[in-house]
Amino acid sequence: MSELASEQLSTGAGGWSELRFVRGASGVPLAVREAGDPAGPPVVLVHGWAASSRAWQHQLAALTDCRVLAVDLRGHGESGAGPRDDYADPAVWAADVAAVLAYAGAPAVLVGWSYGGLVITDYLRERGQDGVAGLLYVGAVTELGGHPGGAVGPAWDGLMRAVFAEDPAVAVPALTTMMSRMTAEPAAGELVQRWLGDALRVAPAVRLALFRRDIASADVLAAVSVPTLVVHGELDGVISPSAAEFVARTVPGAELRWFPGVGHLPFAERPDEFTAALRALVRTANG
Repeated sequence: MSELASEQLSTGAGGWSELRFVRGASGVPLAVREAGDPAGPPVVLVHGWAASSRAWQHQLAALTDCRVLAVDLRGHGESGAGPRDDYADPAVWAADVAAVLAYAGAPAVLVGWSYGGLVITDYLRERGQDGVAGLLYVGAVTELGGHPGGAVGPAWDGLMRAVFAEDPAVAVPALTTMMSRMTAEPAAGELVQRWLGDALRVAPAVRLALFRRDIASADVLAAVSVPTLVVHGELDGVISPSAAEFVARTVPGAELRWFPGVGHLPFAERPDEFTAALRALVRTANG
């Protein structure tokens, strides 16, 4: 792993983050937004399918007592794409997370949102808990292929094929609809368009490749021994609440916290409440 470059960026919420690059599997450059206290306990934020590290805008600005590292997954945001076959390989995802943890330089709390939950579970599968101080699964999947930890919700109705389409006349309306279904209450048009822009930066083949997996994780989750928090919006239509219940009952000692009136974005729909919960987990994990 090596740092390649850096650029200072506004978080959009009164703070600043540095955009850096580390080398992931196969040498793919992974963009990492860094903010907060360089001497604080590390928190690594892993976004979901067809999103980017910009999803964590509030946490990048608010967690001033932590060293916050928000990564763009391969094929997303500012990161490189790499070979398409790599998207189905848990070892590749694990190597990408390992590169960010190596950059962090100290055990970190890993936060996985949506597909990011599967990515951090891939790390646990391949590398164990080395470098992991704690885990937070938020609106997350940990499995795919019909397994209980990968259950999706009604937001996908009528969109499952269209969001992967090469034809923009098919994909763009479908993705727009999906982005509008992310929150329980209607989000501002500016936000929906920002999320849509992030989704459109992901190649259709990559959007599809992420779902071409059949993988179970019960044995991986059952072996977790670090503090674990599971957060899920009660009105999440993207990922079924049953996926959160699966993690909570499988990880020993996991805490399950429901966010009433919230959809798929607890960290954006209730940012202060979510950030407080994350900060409390960081204290527990580093206590």
